[in-house]
Amino acid sequence: MLDPKVIRQDLDAVAAKLKLRGIVVDIPRIHALEEQRKRLQTQLQDIQNERNVRSKAIGQAKAKGENVEPLFQQLKELNDSLKISEEQFNRVQSELSDLLAHIPNIPHRSVPIGKSEADNQIIRTWGKFPKFAFTPKDHVDLGEKLGMDFSAAVKIASARFVVLHGTLAKLQRALVQFMLDLHVTEHGYQEIYVPYLANSDSLFGTGQLPNLKEDLFAVDGEQGFYLIPTSEVSVINTIRDEILESEQLPLKYVCHSPCFRSEAGSYGKDTRGMIRNHQFEKVELLQIVHPEKSYEAHEEITRHAETVLQRLELPYRVVSLCTADLGFSAAKTYDLEVWLPSQQCYREISSCSNTESFQSRRLQARYRDTTTHKPELLHILNGSGLAVGRTLVALLENYQDEKGGVKIPLALQKYLGQDYLMANKSV
Repeated sequence: MLDPKVIRQDLDAVAAKLKLRGIVVDIPRIHALEEQRKRLQTQLQDIQNERNVRSKAIGQAKAKGENVEPLFQQLKELNDSLKISEEQFNRVQSELSDLLAHIPNIPHRSVPIGKSEADNQIIRTWGKFPKFAFTPKDHVDLGEKLGMDFSAAVKIASARFVVLHGTLAKLQRALVQFMLDLHVTEHGYQEIYVPYLANSDSLFGTGQLPNLKEDLFAVDGEQGFYLIPTSEVSVINTIRDEILESEQLPLKYVCHSPCFRSEAGSYGKDTRGMIRNHQFEKVELLQIVHPEKSYEAHEEITRHAETVLQRLELPYRVVSLCTADLGFSAAKTYDLEVWLPSQQCYREISSCSNTESFQSRRLQARYRDTTTHKPELLHILNGSGLAVGRTLVALLENYQDEKGGVKIPLALQKYLGQDYLMANKSV
């Protein structure tokens, strides 16, 4: 959430920056509500002050033995007026808060200005494309002979799910273990295990609610739970309403979890295979840092995600998302896009974002400043390190051979216990 003080002081400037994202802010409505809020707040204070004066007068009249009935009547009228004013104030405050809750983060000054993903800026590329003496297959054709089963998933749930048998199930587990070990032992993250269900307060804190509700899977029942779209939701909410000491920073967490997304805005896209499923695995990187360190941390978390691709020797590129392509909570985002031979293009495999204080304000997650000793808002960063399903897809396609088998990169061989996946075989 944006700082309400900044919005009050310079709403036009905020609106101009958000326009770069394609977001039109209802400036007149916000101005009108803010004026009502200030008027009602002043009115409340005046009534409260008058009530205090009347209450004191009643005490003095009683001490003198005077008739206090008229004073009690005046106090009752003031209390009635106070109740009405409080209701009006709360109604305006609620509407204003709701408007602000729907406003996304302001782009960082370094974010490329653009109107669509076509305006994203390529920062760097890594690796060489594999060369094939045959026409490379896509991961679905390869996977069918290795244990990838979509028909069973449809029977169990619906389209956009997958069942992995034998070798491929083991390969997915190997990828998860490899990523976790790399981030814990070499990059200094603490592994964390979290719930896969979250309440609405948690999803509001990280920015999925209220705007992105249609992309969530709600769990029926009185509890109001949702299946998490990413472990970022659960991990970051561990510091909700907390004040950390400066000495505790930075906090660096790595978390493996399933992720659940309805993909409400993507019907008709990537319906074939594992690129865009309702359920997928992800190893998530989170950093909670001092504000002065957040853009240094953003570069670091991106490099850590890149290391996974480099160790697996998968060609990729790093892209800085333009203003129109940023996620709701992000001030700046780098996407990592891996090369898929069957599509002859790069596809997203990781997003690394700096949300600055946007999430921490919603979460009231703070640290104690060593100079002022006052609580200040933290900066929060997240990054996929990596999306496991898409990594599996990239491995199958980039390491395939003419026999329909798949070579295993060296970094994974000790986890999988083999260096080659043979079609129609399982382990």
